[in-house]
Amino acid sequence: MRCSGLPKCRRLHPIGHNDLRDQSVIREINVTGSAETSMTVSVVIAAHTFERCDDLAQAVESAISQQSPPYEVVVAVDNNPDLYEWVSKKLPDVTAVDHRGARGAGSTRNSGAKAAYGNILAFLDDDAIARPNWLQNLITPLDRPDVTGVGGRAEPVWRGPVPKWLPAEFLWVVGASYLGMPKVAAPIRNVWSQNMAVRRADFWKVGGFREGFGKVGLESTACDDTDLCIRMSAATGGIWWYEPSAVIGHVVPARRSTPRFFLQRCYTEGKGKADMAVLLGPSGRLQDERRHATKTLPRGLQRELWQAVSHQEFGAFQRATAMAVGLGAASAGYVFRRVRRASLSGG
Repeated sequence: MRCSGLPKCRRLHPIGHNDLRDQSVIREINVTGSAETSMTVSVVIAAHTFERCDDLAQAVESAISQQSPPYEVVVAVDNNPDLYEWVSKKLPDVTAVDHRGARGAGSTRNSGAKAAYGNILAFLDDDAIARPNWLQNLITPLDRPDVTGVGGRAEPVWRGPVPKWLPAEFLWVVGASYLGMPKVAAPIRNVWSQNMAVRRADFWKVGGFREGFGKVGLESTACDDTDLCIRMSAATGGIWWYEPSAVIGHVVPARRSTPRFFLQRCYTEGKGKADMAVLLGPSGRLQDERRHATKTLPRGLQRELWQAVSHQEFGAFQRATAMAVGLGAASAGYVFRRVRRASLSGG
C-alpha cells in the first residue's frame, strides 16, 4: 500500500525502545515554551500496521490542526520496526516511539504515555479523525477537580455501504457512540480510549492500561479502556465525564460492516466483560451492561418490530433480529469465559 506523509512542521524527539527502558532518559530532555504552562496536552496515538498508515497520517493531521493544538503528538508503534521507521521519516511533526514490549494497544499506549511531556494525556486511535475543537472540548472538563477523565463522541466513517441491518444500539461494535449513551454532557462509568483525556498523574497512579489485556492487532479481546476507567475512579474517587461535543470520526472498513464481524465482536465483548468482572471484583460489576440489555435493547426491539409490521420495512426486521442475535452472542461469550475460568481454577 502506498502511504503518504505530512508536510514538515517541526521535529520532536524520536524515542527508541532502549530509551523507554529508563523513563529518566526521556524526562531529562529539555522542555521549553508551552510545556511549562498549567495544562500541557500530549496526544498519544498507538499504531501497529502499514494497512492503516494513510489513516494514521490523517489522524495525526487532524490532531495538529486543532484550533488549540496540542504541545505534541506522540505515535507509539507496536512491535513493527518498519512502521516505526516510516513514522519517523514520513510524519516529521510527531514524536515516534518504538514499542518493543508486550503486544497490544494498551501496552503501546503506555509506551507513548511514558514518552509524552504533557501533564494531560489525550488518546486518539490511528483510524480516528479529530473534528474541529475536539481537543479543547475534550480537556475542558478536566478543570473540575472531581473529574478523573473525559471521553467524547465517536461517529462512524463508513468505508463501504452503510449496513441498514445494524441497529443504533449496537454501533459500539464498530467503535461508534450508540443509542443508550447520554445525549448531553454527563457523568459516565467509562469512556473509550480512542477518544479519551486524563491527567498524567492519575493515569500512572494505577499503572496505565493493564498490559496483556485488551486489543492486540485487529482483534479486540477484552475491555481494557473500561478496566482503566474503573480502576482510575477507584484510585482517585473521581468521576468520568462524557462530553459529546468532543467529536471524532472513526473509520469503519467494509470488512467490519458484515454480519460475521458483528457476531465475532459481540462474542469477544462478552468474553472481555467476563474477564473484567473477575479481575476487578465487586468494582467490575456490570450494571451498565445489564441496564443496556434489560432496558435499552427491549425498547429498541419493540421499536424495530413495530416499524417492520406497520411499515413493512425489511430493514427493521433485520435490525430486530440483529439485536436478539447480538445479545445472544455476547451472553454466550460471557458464559463461556466464566465457565472456562471456573474449570481452569477448579472452582
